Amino acid sequence: MELVGYARVSSTGQSLDVQVDKLNKSQCDKIYQEKRSGVTANRPELKNCLDYVREGDVLIITKLDRLARSTVDLHNILKQLNHKGVGFRVIDQSIDTTSPTGKLLFGILASIAEFETELRKERQMEGIKKAKENGIAFGRKSKLKDKQVEEMQQKRSEGILIKDLMATYKLSKASVYRLLTTEAQT
Repeated sequence: MELVGYARVSSTGQSLDVQVDKLNKSQCDKIYQEKRSGVTANRPELKNCLDYVREGDVLIITKLDRLARSTVDLHNILKQLNHKGVGFRVIDQSIDTTSPTGKLLFGILASIAEFETELRKERQMEGIKKAKENGIAFGRKSKLKDKQVEEMQQKRSEGILIKDLMATYKLSKASVYRLLTTEAQT
């Protein structure tokens, strides 16, 4: 079993010293550090850390926001750790998934975060529905007016090639076909 630490600050002007000191006091065998934004996809040391930990190890961080910027990211990382049989500790928030109480606490926090996400989705869907009822159109505006689409359909029925329609109307091949088939169905 190894204790593996991870420390992160957002910018090069910030110092990792406080986090590294706390991780050293927690007797970490290995510490991964990086100065990067919280975007998970852009953190090579986090990836190296998650690849390194093995069953029985414990990943230690100082604060939850050092590991993930969103509850979705946090949940995905912890799912990956659980799958590998790796424990998880957060020093400042006293979370420790290696104990039954820590697992319970984390489960409660994750459930609350999931509940908040679902509420946010509901509010968003209600807002979209209300906007549509008020006549607000979503999506990209058509590049062509209805008359131009009819004209394009007429030209195509006369045998004008798709590539010529693309050039004439400054559209991609997919747009030309979509407009022709949409117009043909109506």
